[in-house]
Order: sequence, then structure tokens, then C-alpha cells
Amino acid sequence: MGFLDTILRRNKELESMFDLDIPYDTSHRAYLKKIALETNINFIARTISQCDFRIVKDGKKRTDSWASDWNYLLNVRPNTDQSAADFWQRFVSKLIYENEILVILSDNNDLLIADSFSRDEYAVYPDTFRDVTVKDYTFRRVFRMDEVFYLTYNNEKLTKFMEGMFEDYGELFSRMMESSKQSNQIRGTVSVEATQALDEATQTKLQAFIDKLFNAFRKSPIAIVPKLKGFDYNEVNDGSNNGKSVDELTKLKKDLTNDVANILGIPISLVHGDMAEYDTALEAYIKFCISPFVKKIKDELNAKIVSKTEYINGTKIEVRGVTEINPLEVADAIDKLIASGAYNGNEIRIKLGDEPVDNPALDEYVRTKNYESTSGTEGGENEQ
Repeated sequence: MGFLDTILRRNKELESMFDLDIPYDTSHRAYLKKIALETNINFIARTISQCDFRIVKDGKKRTDSWASDWNYLLNVRPNTDQSAADFWQRFVSKLIYENEILVILSDNNDLLIADSFSRDEYAVYPDTFRDVTVKDYTFRRVFRMDEVFYLTYNNEKLTKFMEGMFEDYGELFSRMMESSKQSNQIRGTVSVEATQALDEATQTKLQAFIDKLFNAFRKSPIAIVPKLKGFDYNEVNDGSNNGKSVDELTKLKKDLTNDVANILGIPISLVHGDMAEYDTALEAYIKFCISPFVKKIKDELNAKIVSKTEYINGTKIEVRGVTEINPLEVADAIDKLIASGAYNGNEIRIKLGDEPVDNPALDEYVRTKNYESTSGTEGGENEQ
């Protein structure tokens, strides 16, 4: 220990480092986790926030006061502090990130997303929610399941990935970052002609001069330093890195984002803005990622807002604006569906996200001659 004590006495800063707790790996794990999750979750949240919620009966919007109030809450202003777009974006983000979400309707008819709550489960009675907290306010009342909107994401893959893989990626990222710093480190040697031993005070002054010399080289594009007799400074840098470590770090962050995208069902080409096969990727994104979210939200809204009797009589909540097809892109297919008599005009309008209109011609099924059956006709090849 005598040799180590001598080194520590010469450099008091090094001595204090032995007691310093450096949270390097943890900070980078949080950094990587935030990039991967926020990139993908916000991608889905921004899509869902464009939805248009409609209370319809037999395909047409209801315009009575009850339907109008819910239409305003779901599409314009859910509460006094959020627009509908902000509300649904936070709704989806919280649902994916925390694997569940609770929304309550306050006495002032505001839809509020709970920040925390406790759930009591029962076998034959509706579950209840207590200690429901929104921002800094905790509700004293107990909410029943049929009084709230409660959804679960049920994605164990994402949860397990967050708990395990992020830690491994974080450790790997930290090692790569340290390796990159070492590869790009400026190294130098200082030669000093000394005829006598250097005491501690002289060593401190020499180190301070070397530090000033190094900072002059590092911070300024043009550095002029005095040339001292008996004092030579030489840099040792082989330049073998050539930026490879930076590319590896970027690739690691991209791979982590891709893994989360695959779990959520987002084509990675859309996440990174790749325009190759854009239409195919967008179709897969809508079908396998967005449609399940829309279905989950729509089912919960129908179960809690629309009564069973109203639902049977044709009243339901529809979610439009995201999953529909652009009619201009499928004009040829629409023409064939109508010409073959498979759908009438109003049915096509509903599938495209529009309301049916009161036009008797659009309620009729039309079949062109190209699709008419030719069996039993006379002449041609059947003639003897």
C-alpha cells in the first residue's frame, strides 16, 4: 500500500474518486429506454389522436343532446385542460407504457385520465377502483367498473423486454461509449529536462501548465503556445477509429428501436421514414397495429356509453378517420363491387367512412351485363 499511498498523495482528486458513485450505466439505460419507447409509442399515439368518434344509429349520426354532449367530449374537449388530440395521445401512451389505463367521468362531466389508482377485484360483482388520483387530487369516492373506462394492453412481451433487454442494451451501450471515448482520446507525452527531483509544489505547477496547454489545443481551432527549452509536448494518436464507434452506437440505438417496433407491430420502415414499399408498410401498420387499438377503444366506449337496448336497436359508437381507405385509391375496386351487385352505393359509403345519404338510387343493387349469367341463352355454340 505504500506505493499507492504515494500516488494518492500526489493527486488528491484521484483519492476522492475512490469514494465517488458514478451512475453512468443507469443514465444511459434510461436514455436508451426513452428513445426506443417514445419513438414507437408516440408514433401510435399520434395516429390514434386523429380518430373521429361518432355516435350513429343505422349508419347515420345521432344529433340529439345526449349524442352531441358525448361527441363534444370525445372529439373536441374531453376536459378543461386538454384538447381531444392531446387527450387521446396521452391515453394511448399511458396504455402502452403502463399496460393499463383508467378514465373517469367527473361530476363536472370531464373525462380525466387517472395517474394512479387501486383496483379491488370481485368474482360476481363489478370490480371497483379506489384512491383514484388525478394530478394532485385524490377522489374520496369509489368508482365501479361500469362507471369508468378501463383498458388493458396485455402485451407481456413488451413488459418483459422493458425489464430485461433494456438493461442489457444499456450495459452494452455504456461499454461502447467508453470504448469510443478511449478510441478518440487525445494522448500526449511531455518530456522535461530536470536536474533535480520534483517536489509536490513543482509537480502541481507543471501539471497546471500542461492542462493549460492541452485546453488550448482542444478548445481553439488555432492554438499558439510558447516553446520552452527542455520542455517537449508530443501527441500520440494513431487515428485508427475513423468514426466507426459512432456508427456502431447509432446502429445500437436503431436496433433497439426496431425491436420495440416489432413488438408493437409497427413496420420499421415507417418508424425511420423509409419510403421504400411505403404503401405496403402503411397497410400492414393500419391492419395489424392500429386496428386492434381502435377495436379495443371502440368496444369499451360502446360497453360503457351505449346501453344494451340502444345497441340492439342500432345505436353504436364508430371510430373513423384512420382505418378507412382513400376512395380515390380504390376507385376501380369500388366500380367492380357496385357493378357486380355485391354492394350498393350507401354500403360503399359506409365502408369508406362516409354516412349513407337519402337517395333511393344508392340503396339499389345494380349488376351490369358483364356480370349477368349467360346460362339458358339461345344461339351461339348451343345451336344445333
